[in-house]
Amino acid sequence: MLGAGGMDGGYHMSKIQLPAIKPKSKPWNKGRLIGQKRPLLPKQVWAIRAQLELAENLRDLALFNLAIDSKLRGCDLVRERVSVIQSKTQRSVQFEVSEGTRDSIWNWVCSPAMLAVIHIFPSRFHDRPHVSTRQYARIVRDWVAAIGLDPSGYGTHSLRRTKAALIYRKTGNLRAVQLLLGHIKVDSTVRYLGVELEDALSIAEKIDI
Repeated sequence: MLGAGGMDGGYHMSKIQLPAIKPKSKPWNKGRLIGQKRPLLPKQVWAIRAQLELAENLRDLALFNLAIDSKLRGCDLVRERVSVIQSKTQRSVQFEVSEGTRDSIWNWVCSPAMLAVIHIFPSRFHDRPHVSTRQYARIVRDWVAAIGLDPSGYGTHSLRRTKAALIYRKTGNLRAVQLLLGHIKVDSTVRYLGVELEDALSIAEKIDI
């Protein structure tokens, strides 16, 4: 905008105060798949297990097998001792362990790396008693990437959901899966498994009263 000048009749530009423009920050979820992470398929479980066995990675093999069998949340799995109290519900958890998982855990706890430690999966950092949940998440990403899967579609909850989803597909028993996952409400299990209305109706049709 032009304005009148001084005595000499000159002109000068008036100053206009423009609003400050803040630089746009990159959205935290840009390029990421947000939402529930998909469970592993049986063939993918065996592929990861085979790679860990070939690499003779005793810790990761025990961690992977126990994650699949126990269906524990990552925060509970990495700090596991003898009994498990869920950090979210404060309830004791019981779970079955297959023979292969028992063998892999036994081989790991008998290894020299496990001398004089309390937790099954101790941290390699001296100031931490056990593997952190963030470190566990990185380990899981490495596992799925190693067999050619997109790590953005999988996470620690993929391992928790894997056996639960398989049990549900084979039996349709939501109550059993609820108990195995340690959920207080069956609604949480329905959401966690991603049960659709068609699934529920199909199960209901098979029940005669």
